[in-house]
Amino acid sequence: MAHFRLILRPTLLFGVLLALSTLASAQNLTLEGQTGGFITPTAYVVPVAPHKLFSIPEFGYHFVGAGSVIGDVQTVSITEGIHNFAEFGYTRSIHTDGSNPYFSSLWNYSGMNIFHGKAVVLKENAFHRNWMPGLGAGFVVRLNDPFVSGAIAHTTYNNEDIYIAATKTALNLRLPLFLNFGFKMTNASIFGLGGQATRFGGRWFGGIGFPLPGPWHTAFVPAAGFTQEPYHVKNLNQEIPGGGRIPTTLDYAVRWTQRTNARFSVDFGIGQVAGNIGSTTIPTTSGLQVVPVNLQARHVIGFGGTYRF
Repeated sequence: MAHFRLILRPTLLFGVLLALSTLASAQNLTLEGQTGGFITPTAYVVPVAPHKLFSIPEFGYHFVGAGSVIGDVQTVSITEGIHNFAEFGYTRSIHTDGSNPYFSSLWNYSGMNIFHGKAVVLKENAFHRNWMPGLGAGFVVRLNDPFVSGAIAHTTYNNEDIYIAATKTALNLRLPLFLNFGFKMTNASIFGLGGQATRFGGRWFGGIGFPLPGPWHTAFVPAAGFTQEPYHVKNLNQEIPGGGRIPTTLDYAVRWTQRTNARFSVDFGIGQVAGNIGSTTIPTTSGLQVVPVNLQARHVIGFGGTYRF
C-alpha cells in the first residue's frame, strides 16, 4: 500500500489557518436556522460588528430531496445576532408531498414554523487556555408539526430541543480541524419531520470539518455530522408493530465560503436518514400482506446557502 506524507508549505498552512479561524465568525445557518453545520448547531452565534448591539440579519435557504416517500423539504430562515453573545431567529419549513401510495400520506402536509435561540456560555480559548472549546446553549421550538404522529392522530404537535454544544478550532495540528460535539434533550424525531418522539429524552450530535484554501480568497470545508434520533415515534405503533426504529441521521457536506469578512456560505451534501424502519400489513389485490416500511431516505441530497447583507 502506498503511503503519502502531507507537507504543507508555510503559505498554504497560513491559508488553511486563515480559513479555519474565519469559519468561526462566518457560520452558515443550519437546516433549522441556527449557526452551525448542515444539521448540527455549534457554539458560535451570528457575528455583530464592533460597537453594535445587533447584527445585520443573516438569511438562509436549504433544500433536501428526501425521496419518494417523505418528499422534498425547503427551509427559509432569518437569524439575528445580539452583541456577539446571542442569536434568535425564525424558519419556515416548506414540504412537497411524496408519491408513495402507501406511506406518503404520513407526510402530505405543507410544513411547520420553527423558532430558535442560542447564547454563548463560554467563549473559545477562555481563561487564556488554548485548548478550551467554546460552549453554547440553545433551543428550538417547532409549532404545529403535522408529520407522522400528527397524521395518524389527525392533529398537530409542538416539539422542542434544548441543547448545549462545544466547538473548537484545532490550529496546532498539521492539518487543522473544526470540531463540534453536543447533547440535546428533544421530543422530536428527525427534526420534527419524523413526527413526535414517545418521550423527551437525551441525544448526542456532532461534526468534524477540514478547512482547505480555495480560489479567489475562498475556502472549501469538507465535513461530516451526525445526530442521534429518538428510537420510537409517537402513534406509529398503530401502523407498525413495536413503533418502528429510527436510525441516527448522518450528513456529508462540502461548504464553500469566503476566508475573510464572509458574507456568503454554500453547502452541498448527501445524507443518510431512514430506510427500513419496520413492517406493516396493507391491503393488496391478493389480500392482506405484510410489507416492509421503507422510507427510502438512506441516500438523500441537499444544498443550502446563507447570505448576510
